[in-house]
Parts: sequence; C-alpha cells; structure tokens
Amino acid sequence: MTEYIAHVSEDKSRLHLLEDHLTGVADLASVMAAEFGASEWAFLAGLWHDLGKYSHEFQSMIRSSIGSDASTETKSGRVDHSTAGGIHAVDCFKEFGRVFAYIIAGHHVGLPDWLSESSGGGGLAHRLGKKGLVETAKAARIPREIVDRALPSEKPRKSSTDLSRSMWIRMLYSCVVDADFLDTERFFDPEKAAMRGGHHNLQDLQASFDEYMRGKSSAAPDTPVNRVRVKVLRRCIAMASLPPGAFSLTVPTGGGKTLSSMAFALLHAVTHKKKRIIYVIPYTSIIEQTADEFRKVFEDAVLEHHSNLDVADLSKETPRNRLASENWDAPVIVTTTVQFFESLFAARSSRCRKLHNIVNSVVIFDEAQLLPPDFLVPILESLDELRKNYGVTVVFCTATQPAFNPRETSDFKFKGMPDITEIMEDSAELHRELKRVEIMIPADLTAPCTWEEIAERLCRHESVLCIVNRRDDARTLRGMMPEGTYHLSALMCGAHRSEKIGKIRKDLKAGIPTRVVSTQLVEAGVDLDFPVVYRALAGLDSIAQAAGRCNREGLLEKGKVYLFVPPSKVPAGQLRQAAEIGRRLLASDSVDPIHPGRFESFFREFYWLRGDRLDAKGVLDDLRNDRELRISFRTAATKFHLIDELAYLPVIVRYQNEDLLGLLASGDPDRWLLRRLQRYVVNLPRRMHTILLQNGAIIEVRPGLFVQIHPNFYDDDYGFRSDASIVYDPDDLTI
Repeated sequence: MTEYIAHVSEDKSRLHLLEDHLTGVADLASVMAAEFGASEWAFLAGLWHDLGKYSHEFQSMIRSSIGSDASTETKSGRVDHSTAGGIHAVDCFKEFGRVFAYIIAGHHVGLPDWLSESSGGGGLAHRLGKKGLVETAKAARIPREIVDRALPSEKPRKSSTDLSRSMWIRMLYSCVVDADFLDTERFFDPEKAAMRGGHHNLQDLQASFDEYMRGKSSAAPDTPVNRVRVKVLRRCIAMASLPPGAFSLTVPTGGGKTLSSMAFALLHAVTHKKKRIIYVIPYTSIIEQTADEFRKVFEDAVLEHHSNLDVADLSKETPRNRLASENWDAPVIVTTTVQFFESLFAARSSRCRKLHNIVNSVVIFDEAQLLPPDFLVPILESLDELRKNYGVTVVFCTATQPAFNPRETSDFKFKGMPDITEIMEDSAELHRELKRVEIMIPADLTAPCTWEEIAERLCRHESVLCIVNRRDDARTLRGMMPEGTYHLSALMCGAHRSEKIGKIRKDLKAGIPTRVVSTQLVEAGVDLDFPVVYRALAGLDSIAQAAGRCNREGLLEKGKVYLFVPPSKVPAGQLRQAAEIGRRLLASDSVDPIHPGRFESFFREFYWLRGDRLDAKGVLDDLRNDRELRISFRTAATKFHLIDELAYLPVIVRYQNEDLLGLLASGDPDRWLLRRLQRYVVNLPRRMHTILLQNGAIIEVRPGLFVQIHPNFYDDDYGFRSDASIVYDPDDLTI
C-alpha cells in the first residue's frame, strides 16, 4: 500500500490519511496538555494512539467499508487497532510505557483496569500480551519519525496526593480523547468543527458583570439585607487577588453568595489568567435558576450542562453550546455535582474528554455541605490534587460550612483538604447582621406530634412552608391540608417542579396566601421567601437551610421557624444520623442553633460517626498511587455513582408531554428527543419500579427506557403515585 487510511468519508469521495490523523491528534493533544506541563507525553500518546491502523487487516477493512470509519471502529468483530500502540510504548519505555498503554488501549472503549475481567479480555495486562498486534502493524511501512521516539523529557507528575498518578494518566487521556474526537470531526464534518470556539474571554465577561452589578445595586432598596449583600460582594472582590488555592465562602442564606462568589471567581480568574469558571450545584431543581441568573449577565457565554436541560429553550441550547457540552469548551460552565464528579472518576471516553478543561479554572461548589459523605474522601482528595498540580482554585460556598479541614484524634482520622482560606472576615458577625428568624424549639425533642396536629398548626398561617423528611410524609400531610396547598417532592418530574416553584414564587410576590408542604429539595438554593417555616427534626445543616426560606429579604422584624418531631422515623442512614446529632446538640444548647460555630461541632461528629464510610466503596484503593501503575480505572468508575443506580430506576412520566411521547413511540429516539424527555423523568425505587413493570403500569419501550402507561399514576398535585401499599418501602421515600 502506498497510502494508509484512518477514515473514509461516507460518500467515499475523501480519504483521511493515517499519518495526517496521527500528527493532527498529537498536535491538538500537545496544546491541551501544555496547560499542566505534559505536552510531550500527550503528543506521543496522540501520535501512537492509532498505530494499529497500519495493519493489513485494518486497511483491508476500511477500504472495503461503505460508511464512515467512525461508526465501525468499536463494533464487535472489528479489527483491534487500539492495543498495538500501547504494546509499542511498553516495548520502548518499559514501565513508563504503561502510561501510554492505558491511554491508547482505552481511547475508544474507556480507561481499563490493569487486571480485571470486566475491562474486556482481562484488563490492560492481558491486552499487552497480544504481541502479534504490534508486529502486524510494524510489518507495514510506518514512517520512522512516528515510531522511533524518545521518552519525553518532562518529568511525570509528582506523588503529592494518593491520586497523583491516576489523575495524571486521566488528564493525559482526556487530552488525547478530545483531540481524537476533534480531529476526526474536522475531517467528517468541517462545518460542525468550525462552530467550535469563538467564546467570550473572561475580561469581557468581568466588564459585563461589573455593569450588571452596578445596575442591580442602584435599583435595590436600602435595606439591612441589601447592605450585608454589598458587604459580602466587596469582601469577595478584595480577596480575589490572593494566590490560587482552596477557599471557603461562609455566608448565611440570602446573603448573596451566588453573585458574590461569581465576582470572586471572575476577578481571581482574570488576575491569575485562569481559563474558565465552573459552578457546581447539588440539585437539578436549582441549577436552572442559577444558570438563568448568570445568563442575564453573560448571555450565550454560559454553558448549562446537566441531564434535565430543556433543549426546547434555544436560548439555553444553541448548536455551539451543544458542542461545548461535549468537552466544556466555554468560559462559564454551570453543572451538577453528579456530572462533575462522576466525570472526574469516569472511565468512558465520552465523559472523560472534558476533564482537561477543568485545568487552570476556578471551581465553585454551591451548597458544599451536600457533597455526598459516602464519597467524601475521594472527592476531597481529587480536589486537593487538582489544586496542587492542575492550577485549579476551589471555592466551597455555603451557609453551613462543613469541616473539611484534616484532623486526627485518638479514635478517628479524617483526610480532608488542608489550607482552606475563609473569604469572609467574621462569619459570626455576618450571621448576627443577617439574623432574620427566630427558631422555636419544642420543649421535649423526643415527643412526636401527630400529622393532624401539624396540619392544624399550619392552617393558622395564611402563608407557610412545611419541610418534612420523607416523600410519604409530604403526601400524608398535604392530604390533610386545605385545597390549594402546594406539594413538592422528587416524585414530581423536573418540568412539573419548575412550574410549581414558579407559581409559588409568583403567589408569594403578589401577596396571595400560599401554603406549601415539601421534602428537603427546597432547602438548597430554591429562592422562596415565607414569613413562617415549619421543619421536621433534622440535622443542624438542614435546619439552617430551612431557615433560609424564611424572611429571606428581611422585610419582617423576625420570621418564625418552628421545629417539630414528626410521628414517622427519619429515613435510615446518613439522614437519621444527622437528625440524631441535631437532636442531641439542640437539647444540650438551644441558644441560636444555626450560629456558624455550631456547624463545626455538627460536622465533626457527623464525619466521626461515618468513619471508614467516608469512602464507602473503597474508590481510593482502586486509584491509589502504585509504583508499577497497576490502577483499576474501570472498577473505580463502576463504584463511583453518587445516585445509587441499583436502588433507583428512571421512568418517563406523562405530564404535558404527549407530543414528545408520540415522537418516542413513532421510531428510534434521537439525541434531541431524549434530552427533551429528561425533563419528564422520575427516579423510582427499584422495588416499586419492578411491581409497576410487572403490572403493566410502565413499559420498556427501548432497552433501559421506561415510560408510564396508565395516566392515573401521575397526579397534578403529587406527581408519580401508586396507592398499592406494597409498592413503597418507607425508607426509599426521602427527597
């Protein structure tokens, strides 16, 4: 053969030469990895990633192919072209070659384990034994300038944390995978490739932000709350020039954390030449309002990336943003905790390709107290690694700051994140200035009320919010309330919840009497302002967040927050542990239970009780530094799921979406339709899901895609419901 081919256009009129593809990927990957001092490693990994395509078998296959190679490379029975480069790297560089081997062998099917049956063929070690693959490739006339290369002169990443080596491989992998996608796209779809890039720079965004804040400040009335918000904003701006690192922003609810943290991030990024700002939010129920707030300032510079994105709104999902969501090539990213961390610990190429764009950024974690305890140790270890070796500034933003600093006692060791700098000078003084509520604690914290008693007390108030710990509690209590009382829980799909929250906010603003019964989903950043809030006994963090929905704007002298002991048990696990700690701390000292100093005690005890379960799945053991680079990427990714996929299964419900369900029934769903339908998904406990499937109430229309059939199972007040008592395991019914 005189020409070796990487890809063939679908109409067979154009050839993508293999040497051009290898050098194109190498060049792109090199530029990406230069951000963390590894351009030579990424260049060589890109140059060798498709060495297997030089084989006679692959060239015969692609020349006989009638479609694009992009659709044939990973199909079963096709030629293995992604192992030869890894074998060649190990032959050349011994154990250092394993760095390249993980990247090259996994560039289509995902990062493998070193030894694992689940990685396909027994893991990377097994694949590296297939010497015939590299011999077949080398039998072709591969240019010497491609195969004859020296080990990069750049030193490998130092082991400053337990994740240093695995993270370094993962970041290199991200560069090569993204470069491979982009170079291939450039050949197959030049018009699509041309739409990438061209985003606003952060200096322009800072100017837009400053102008927006000046207008917002001039229009805001001179109230005590607004004066505190100005104080917080000015402090964030003053602290933005500090060197990159880890920061906490501890501000009571309603103190303007969202915009003030963005002010810090923008100025910090411009001062220290950071590339982008990533704003991470715990729940999809609040991500939309945050992204909409930023979009008022930055317009199309904001990429909103989460599963519940309503792509019917073209202001949110433009063609350019759809491309940017693939690799986060945008100046401002708004995403979820699940999307951020499950990508950071992922093995699949499609999820990992964005990771190199986290490098040299500012990452803000809103409502940081909600970082999942079962994964807290690997999460903090990964953030510490990003801070130390990848130029990432981390900001933990919350009213109830968790105790993330490392500590060790005689009976407990917590490996947290050291050297966290608090942005605010005196969080206790700030709390005093923003104290807008009085918390009423029952005399006996062990004596439960009945739901009838709670309903009667709620009815004494024209406008009131009651937050309970369980979905079934919310349904029970709502059933005892007058007609027109709102109900909120995660058994309502995202579209339904957004509509209800919008109506509640509108009613409150208009002064219409408004009663709401909700699970704790309203506590994290949902912008509601009630004169009175009732809260079922919970952890101190939840009580403080509930108080943040009361007298939020400070228009009353004092809002009222009433705690009560519900007749039902708090769901087992971390919620019950938090509630018991809260009960004990409230009983020992009930003076100002949401003072900032109380949360240090609360979280220390909460983490102490969890002990080894702060890495419940043993993720660090799979990724921990190993001198011989025996790392279990695939196994770690399988374990690291913040939402337990074994406990819950999704169902597309029927809620004002019959047109979309009709399109789904008419043929194979495309990406656009599936993303539209995400707005109508409810996650059901597996036991309930199984019974409903057996009874024909839901059906599986495509593998893994379930749709509600019987219309009576979705209610405009309650969301998804089933009156069959055998369906519900009460401990499943939380948010």
